[in-house]
Formats: sequence, structure tokens, C-alpha cells
Amino acid sequence: MVNVFLLLGSNIGDRRWFLAQAIAAIEKSLGAVFQMSSVYETQAWGKTDEADYLNQVLLLKIIIDPRILLNKILVIEKELGRERNEKWGARTIDIDILFYGNEIINEPDLIIPHPQLHKRKFTLEPLAEIAPDFVHPVLKQTIFNLNRLQDKLIIKKL
Repeated sequence: MVNVFLLLGSNIGDRRWFLAQAIAAIEKSLGAVFQMSSVYETQAWGKTDEADYLNQVLLLKIIIDPRILLNKILVIEKELGRERNEKWGARTIDIDILFYGNEIINEPDLIIPHPQLHKRKFTLEPLAEIAPDFVHPVLKQTIFNLNRLQDKLIIKKL
């Protein structure tokens, strides 16, 4: 079994409903969620004129190839109305693979660990809630230490 951390995000429509639907689809398609963070409301990152997001981190313990994992995630996003019209644009649901165990994968359409996670408080805060001692396999720092980053975005635990 591999510990896989996923980040969920939604900033269109009934954001809580989209998170819940994504979790249900993940459990149906990939397996039971072992642990989940609280839900956090955060300002948009990247394209800052978008509506606020709800974000949540999930931990799964699964045996599935990372490429198959990505494909299943893309299907779930599409089923929940995700449209990819612009970078960092608003979305019904976004599911990012943060970590796949300690694997380091660098392919054109699959990079693990997620290349921006250490710069995003909206990712680090919920991740630190459930895995503060997890060590980033590239940066060699715990999530707790990475979460000390100064980010100007407002993040509120719900």
C-alpha cells in the first residue's frame, strides 16, 4: 500500500457539495479515504480575481499505478463538471496529486510531488493537519516546517 495525498479544491457553485461528491467518487473508484483534513476556505491563488475556494486534503492507502491514478482523477473531475478553459481558472472541482508515497515522478503531464505545494499555504495548512511529520522527498523537510511559509492569502479553517 502506498500513502497518496490528494488536494481537493472547488470555487464554483455549491463548493461543499462538490467536495463531498469528489470524495464519494474517489472512494468508489480508488478506495477508502484513510484520513481527511478539515475544510479550509482560501482566497484564490494564481488568478486572484476568482471566488474563494474550499480546499481539503485526503490520505488514501492504495495500490495503483500513478498514471492510472491520474487518469481516474481526470475522469472524476470531468464527471463533476470540470472545464479546463484557462490556467488557474474557476472550477467545480480540482483534484491534485500532492504525494505518491516517496516517489519522484517528472513526466510532461505528471509531476509528483506536486511542484507548487511548498509555495501554497492553502495546500500546506490542511496537509499539516493530517501529516505534519511527512517528509517531502525532494525538499527533505517535514510538512510542519514547510508550513511556516509566509503567505499573504487568507486561509480560514471551517
